[in-house]
Amino acid sequence: MSDFIRETSKNLDLSDNRPLKELLYEAMRKTIILGEVATGVRINEKEVSRQMNISRTPIRYALKQLENDDLVDHIQGKGVIIKGISVKDACEIYAIRIALDTLAEVTAMNNMTEADFDTMNQLLVETERANEQDNVDIVMEKIAEFNNMLYSEANMPRLKSIIYKLREYLIYFRDIAIRARTRRDKALLEHRIIYSSMRLKDKNALERITRQHLEDSQIFVIKEMEKRKNN
Repeated sequence: MSDFIRETSKNLDLSDNRPLKELLYEAMRKTIILGEVATGVRINEKEVSRQMNISRTPIRYALKQLENDDLVDHIQGKGVIIKGISVKDACEIYAIRIALDTLAEVTAMNNMTEADFDTMNQLLVETERANEQDNVDIVMEKIAEFNNMLYSEANMPRLKSIIYKLREYLIYFRDIAIRARTRRDKALLEHRIIYSSMRLKDKNALERITRQHLEDSQIFVIKEMEKRKNN
């Protein structure tokens, strides 16, 4: 069984009630975005059908959607080839995040109570403690909780929906950045400053630190992506 088929099978959630073609597309998309299979690999439609016991119709639908997402190429004489995420993709996604996160944080800042800020502070304390213990998985979980709290407190369902559609990209970028100790330490410091700016209701400072935080992350992630591409 190929790596692509094995990882896609793991990511396929058949307990979901939606059509199989959509579930298969999301499983394949997640497999590619999270880097669970190398770029340049050919996706063999016949093998996917045989080994996953799925008819070719949903597979063709999924591959077409991946082509629309620019995650695969359909090359004459070669078939469907995995492209993965490019530096251009990363730059576009970070530009979107800067705009959306700034909006979410400013809106959340104006909605949050003192009790909410206490909860956020406690979350940061737990994140910093996990970082001191070098428990990277817990740090990543807590950072995800921090971001989810911001989106929830902003109370903007459509913004949250847009962020949700980018989730695999964001998980991939977060994994690259947070697993490196130097970037992780700086990111947590930036989260602390984001929290302080929000609690002080300092909109200008909040916008500055949010942009700095995400631009620093973008620079780090792109360097790492280029290293991996060259290895």
